[in-house]
Amino acid sequence: MNVPGLVLVIALAILYSSGFYLLLQRSLMRVVFGIVMLGHAANLSLMLTDAAITLPPLLGGGSGQISDPLPQALALTAIVITFGVTTFLLALAYRVWLGDANDEVPDDLEDRRIRRLSEPEDSQ
Repeated sequence: MNVPGLVLVIALAILYSSGFYLLLQRSLMRVVFGIVMLGHAANLSLMLTDAAITLPPLLGGGSGQISDPLPQALALTAIVITFGVTTFLLALAYRVWLGDANDEVPDDLEDRRIRRLSEPEDSQ
């Protein structure tokens, strides 16, 4: 693997890991940023699947090698889907912020019940 390819794979690993880390946080804005980072990582991984990504999709320039247009079409679709999900999550976070001026996701009653059941008996 060449050095630019290795740099892109490392960047892809960083994007995926930080996106999943932010997705597991309790703040809704961090969740939104995690979804955006995962969308960018998905687009980058789609672009890395085609070795001839810099070639035109239909005209190979006489070399006989042409680029596959499918990763480009999938990346465009992923961009639109990520934009729609981001817009929805931002609207959801705004509605939660209007309710109590806090974007932290609280524990629900089932979480509290499970926590009580998992505690040892001697601590009660």
